[in-house]
Amino acid sequence: MPDHSLISHFRQTRQQSEAACEPLLVEDFGLQAEAFTSPPKWHLAHTSWFFETFLLKPFLDDYQPLNEQYQLLFNSYYNGIGEQFPRPHRGLLSRPTIDEVRTYRQYVDAAMTELLDSGDHPQRDAIATRCRLGIEHEQQHQELCYTDIKYSLHANPLFPRYSGDSQQPEKTASPGHSPIALQWHEYAGGLATAGINTATDSAQAFTFDNESPSHSVYLQPYALANRLVTNAEFQEFVDAGGYQRPAFWLADGWAVVQEQHWQQPLYWHDLEGEQLQFTLRGLQPRDPNQPACHLSGYEADAYANWAGARLPTEFEWESAARSQPYVATEFDPNRLHPTPARDDEPLAQLYSDCWQWTGSAYRPYPGFRTSEGAIGEYNGKFMANQWVLRGGSCVSSTRHVRPTYRNFFYPQDRWQFSGLRLAKDV
Repeated sequence: MPDHSLISHFRQTRQQSEAACEPLLVEDFGLQAEAFTSPPKWHLAHTSWFFETFLLKPFLDDYQPLNEQYQLLFNSYYNGIGEQFPRPHRGLLSRPTIDEVRTYRQYVDAAMTELLDSGDHPQRDAIATRCRLGIEHEQQHQELCYTDIKYSLHANPLFPRYSGDSQQPEKTASPGHSPIALQWHEYAGGLATAGINTATDSAQAFTFDNESPSHSVYLQPYALANRLVTNAEFQEFVDAGGYQRPAFWLADGWAVVQEQHWQQPLYWHDLEGEQLQFTLRGLQPRDPNQPACHLSGYEADAYANWAGARLPTEFEWESAARSQPYVATEFDPNRLHPTPARDDEPLAQLYSDCWQWTGSAYRPYPGFRTSEGAIGEYNGKFMANQWVLRGGSCVSSTRHVRPTYRNFFYPQDRWQFSGLRLAKDV
């Protein structure tokens, strides 16, 4: 019997990618402001390439690719598959057109429906596992598409908006509420469990390989801030000359500050005496109570040093998150910017606003093993020189916000919706 819930989930995810691109003009689909971003058109094509490469070609009899050249054009980093078109030049791919990419998506969708409808396929379990990974992979690219298009639109001095009325402020969680004071929640530490045990943890329908194996960690007593650092608080760091004082910065971070002439967070603008920030709705007044967002790991670490605190480790963050009831955060396409914290949560803003930098290096858990073949390149080969972020953001998929999810970026990266929760020793 076909797995109708899996088929429905596949179709819904594919439709969500198209919906995220509805506000774009045809000229927007090829935008790539920097090498670390990708054009929206490429995201739409690459996610189709993933299903074609890892499901249709190995499992669907007599499958014929729509265009053999797409294997090169839309391969991201899978060396086991073959060569890739250079990432910095993806914006030069004016052909295939966006209409041709949509035709490619429809072609892949039809073939995937045929494959998933064959409930008696001898490899049905492997197909279901790969399909779930492909769905989660596309949801990751949906988030990347929001962050990439925001960065590329910001490169335009006209500050064009992605969607919405530029005269209307971003949707907030609780308009008119008063800011909540920063408070510390203390944790006793001791022996804690980190990661997912895939053999016994049936509560989580899907996890990535880098979230396991489950293992024990020992934590010293520590405290976490009840909410994220706000724009107003980070402004104090800026006003205190934080970007001019090397004592607060790691050596590599200070080198980046000097090289790239950072003076304040990405997307902050001070124009004619008004404090503004660029959002997916264009330039907006900077709400002092919203979380400081689009911070690099270096900026988050420097602020924590200046504030007499530190970044949490990823295991401190996970243990604290596990200690309070998990409340799923629903993605809202009308809320594409972080909002101020509410005072009805023990640890506010765990999953709903900004990814939170930790002081932990992105490394494999004890006993981690990559999968065989090219699919094993998904996470494992990136476990070097990056930092772990925990939580979720305002543009994260609903299914990607959980205590064990490990996001990772280089500490100089700040185009993601990344913020800061303070920690300290007790």
